[in-house]
Amino acid sequence: MRLVDTTAESLLAFWAEAGVDSILTEDPIDRIAAGALVAVRPPPPKVISGPGTPASRTNEVSVQVGLAQSAAGACQTLTDLQKAVEAFEGCPLKFQSASPAIFTRGAPEAAILVVGDAPDPDDDLKGLPFSGKSGLFLDRMLASAGLSDRVLMTNSVFWHPPGGRNPTPEEQAVCLPFIERAIDLVRPRILLFLGAQSSKAMLKRNDGILQLRAKWLEWRSSDGEIGLPAIVIPGLAFLLKNPDAKKMAWIDLLTLAERLDRPAR
Repeated sequence: MRLVDTTAESLLAFWAEAGVDSILTEDPIDRIAAGALVAVRPPPPKVISGPGTPASRTNEVSVQVGLAQSAAGACQTLTDLQKAVEAFEGCPLKFQSASPAIFTRGAPEAAILVVGDAPDPDDDLKGLPFSGKSGLFLDRMLASAGLSDRVLMTNSVFWHPPGGRNPTPEEQAVCLPFIERAIDLVRPRILLFLGAQSSKAMLKRNDGILQLRAKWLEWRSSDGEIGLPAIVIPGLAFLLKNPDAKKMAWIDLLTLAERLDRPAR
């Protein structure tokens, strides 16, 4: 038995020295083609916030927020504000989107201002917020609650983030002055935040949706001059996939409508 093992070992050593590195199988293999298949590692994702140290990026964001505040503060109408948003170049999303700024849709003198997370691909194509499947769902919910003509809609950023990712806090920060100026011009009575990202940006809180929904919250402008009641419901994509969440959002909208129509004391 040991003789057989020694013979096998000698044969393998001979083949190895001769350069044989494979054994034939029943099915033919094109070794040239196989050798051409070289795995390519995808490049690392780009940093959206831009180059530089965290401190330098923070300083840059502060500069852009200041520019946004100046541009927004000079606007006296929503039309002026739309033009200012379109001209603003302080948000990197502007240069990554297929569409110009996607600003507002709805009643210019609305009692409710809706703020979602970010435009989706349908919005990018049509140039209007909430214009696709999720927007149609929102329109139906608002109509059922008797709120269709009492709403103005926007998002926490005005361009569709590439790949459908969430907007970054920096991107939201440079867009916030335009939203606050819209609130100042429209003077809605109630704010409705759709989704975790818009809720965090507008309320400056890190609580999850389930902790924020089903209760009245207070929103205050960055300068503290304006305060409004606000209510939070989950984002539309989440609602479309979760029937139970739809029921909760429906109850929240009815609560909003009841408060809006409550006689003034």
